[in-house]
Amino acid sequence: MKASLLQRCWVTFSVYVIGFYASCLNRLIIKGSKNIPPRGSVLIASNHISAYDTIFLPWAVIRHNPLQMLWAPAKEELFEQPFLRLLYSSWGAFPVRRKRDVRAGRKLNDLLLDQKVMLFPEGTRHRDGKLGPGNRGVGKIIYDTRPTVIPTALIGLNRWKFPRFGQEATVVFGTALDFSDLFQREDCKETHLLIVERVMEGIAGMLSGEGVDCGRD
Repeated sequence: MKASLLQRCWVTFSVYVIGFYASCLNRLIIKGSKNIPPRGSVLIASNHISAYDTIFLPWAVIRHNPLQMLWAPAKEELFEQPFLRLLYSSWGAFPVRRKRDVRAGRKLNDLLLDQKVMLFPEGTRHRDGKLGPGNRGVGKIIYDTRPTVIPTALIGLNRWKFPRFGQEATVVFGTALDFSDLFQREDCKETHLLIVERVMEGIAGMLSGEGVDCGRD
């Protein structure tokens, strides 16, 4: 799946406007951007602590990758109003039903042939900053598509209020995770769970490294 030059220009313009608010009027610190490959199949796998995550995470990724897309599945309720559906779609979001969505899964697999995609493996927000369990379906996607998986930690956005200024938050991109041993295993539920657990361990390690108690030992 490809985006037109016009759409990519629109996304880049949009994220720089958002970035002005996030990093100039507020203090969103971004670490580890060099860990994101400039091209190819990349899965940004992040914890989910705020409704703002889906707005500010693209700025953190695309500021060093202008004219690229960061595709994202989003709950279908966000697309019920025509204007919002048009807006979110123009930014690279697409609707996903809460239960198993075969069509959305196929779209994710197609995108991860050569595109950047962001996912929240927990599947729901944890406003208290604790890290929930990962969804097995994310492990299946990784097993099937074999992208470069970048564990990502979001810190502090759950305390932001809009519109306020001078607020602090951090985005940390880790080094790519290695699943080579798990890719040798059978394509089954157990393997998918092991894969997504490794993703969650990677996110938890970065949160702990930033001094955040994410609720994991």
